[in-house]
Amino acid sequence: MAPDSFDLSNEITRRQWLLRLGEMVTLAGVSGLIPPGALLSAQEQAELPPGLYAPSASDLVHALSSGHHFMTPPPGSETDYAQPAVSPFQPQFFSPDEFRLVTRITEIILGNVPADALAQATQWTDLSFYSGDGIRKAALQLDPLHRALAVAFFDEPTVRDLETADPAKIARQGIPSWNQECLQKHRSAFLEVSAPLQEEFLRAVALQQPAGPSRKFLEAVRGEAIRGYYTSAQGLKELDYKGNAYHPSCPGCAREH
Repeated sequence: MAPDSFDLSNEITRRQWLLRLGEMVTLAGVSGLIPPGALLSAQEQAELPPGLYAPSASDLVHALSSGHHFMTPPPGSETDYAQPAVSPFQPQFFSPDEFRLVTRITEIILGNVPADALAQATQWTDLSFYSGDGIRKAALQLDPLHRALAVAFFDEPTVRDLETADPAKIARQGIPSWNQECLQKHRSAFLEVSAPLQEEFLRAVALQQPAGPSRKFLEAVRGEAIRGYYTSAQGLKELDYKGNAYHPSCPGCAREH
């Protein structure tokens, strides 16, 4: 057998997966007329080891019949649904004053973006800094075989970065340095100077050589701000993202006869 050939006799193919998805949509009709249990085959009800086999009929019907309303996960689901906030956002990593600083830096980096997209980007940044320690510890505890697989898939520098990245340390060193440099240069805190001076100061920090704590903090915030923005609804729209949608027919080019 050639090295680049695979035996797919026991695997579900991408085409079969898509056909199955369409079948579930057709059967369910997003109308609730067909009970979810009626779509479960004997094979799907059997115990299977973890892995991707086929789209779960019960989960698909549950999701497609939601009408885009927020839901609780179906029993036994390994997926959590994002829930709408019931109170004002409270940062988990940054203090309120620090979060205002991060928000303003993010606003300058992203430019003129809608308020909800800015909020999602800054909340993503807070979550990323909050999760950094746990991610690093988890990466360092990987089984050697799992680490080898991660290196083969992502590359060694990416895996090593997960094992050594310490965003909390970058923030704890960077924020005091940022404030001190702004006070020395403008005799005022960053959030108290005019918008043009804030932008000028940010550009100066971005060009620091060698990179000090302020620049490292800026680079960390900038990376997460961009990631956060492009996971927001506005960012996905800007990317013309077409995923997470069902098309009753192929959305390809019309064929002229």
